[in-house]
Amino acid sequence: MDREQLNKLLTFGIQRGVSDIHFAVGHRPHYRVKGDLLAAKYAPMTPQDTIDIARILLEDEQWEQSALVRERDLSYSIPGVGRFRVHIFCQRGSVGIVCRVIPYEVRGFDALNLPPVLADIASARRGLILVTGATGMGKSTTIAAMIKHINETRHAHVVTIEDPIEFLFGHGKSIITQREVGSDTSSYRDALVAALRQDPDVIMVGEVREEETAETCIKAAETGHLVVSAIHTADVVRTIERIVAMFPTEARESVRVRLADTLTAIISLRLLVNKSGLGLIPAVEVLRATRTVREYIRRGDDRLGELSKVIEQGRDLYGMQTFDQHLLDLYRAGHLKLEVGKSAASNPEDFERSVTFE
Repeated sequence: MDREQLNKLLTFGIQRGVSDIHFAVGHRPHYRVKGDLLAAKYAPMTPQDTIDIARILLEDEQWEQSALVRERDLSYSIPGVGRFRVHIFCQRGSVGIVCRVIPYEVRGFDALNLPPVLADIASARRGLILVTGATGMGKSTTIAAMIKHINETRHAHVVTIEDPIEFLFGHGKSIITQREVGSDTSSYRDALVAALRQDPDVIMVGEVREEETAETCIKAAETGHLVVSAIHTADVVRTIERIVAMFPTEARESVRVRLADTLTAIISLRLLVNKSGLGLIPAVEVLRATRTVREYIRRGDDRLGELSKVIEQGRDLYGMQTFDQHLLDLYRAGHLKLEVGKSAASNPEDFERSVTFE
């Protein structure tokens, strides 16, 4: 396969509104459309095909390096068409590739159907904001909307640390510095340490994956910066548990205290097929760090299970909401089918009961 053929496949995907394109040996290229994987009208990939694609996406020198580490993350652009976040990996002795579509345009909260409270959260001057969800649930897009909001409303210096850089930002009211792990810096940790010497107001970290990054994010928030990052967790409670579990057992009590002191909000996302079946709509759980929430985080496992009730009760005053509250809103507004809302609910029986007794 040559560059022209690859670009045609990727361009076709963008034109059809796909989110991801998969290349695997023995299979035709597959497009993810509204959550489903659909095969393209193309011959199955040979081992040489996926090697050719990897060499196109990488340069030859990077290809040799990737052969040593067995996987690489990078970005790829087709001028005038679109950008992609690319993951190249080895599996069963062959090369596999997944290309995630990155829109050129950074959309705002309204365009993404995100709750208005996110604009208020993004206006915070300090603290830690965590955006969570499974792969493909809209974490990067939501964080990009937050950076867009800051760029349009604040005179600030925003430093982003990404692997790879996804959305491209121009300077608005803010100065935006974007650094890519691998080409601009050696690691998330090194970039975070360096960012603290770059007079930042806001630091965006692409993802919290391990203890070192979590520690540096908390430390940056402790020193008066606003830190925004993503983490692969399903909901608010699992996010807190995951962050704490990244640290050794003997450090976890102090981590809970520090997290309670620095946390501003947790935003958890689930993308669902809308009622028309022609698009996706986000269901969003929102936790804001009130005094009660901070106390529950400090006390740990024995109180974390009660956070859902705190979120429910904090809706009118703080704009918090559970997944099930938002799912019910979406259903009542005609955006979701009943079976979709029920299948996505944390408590399906309670969700159906709320609908039945309206």
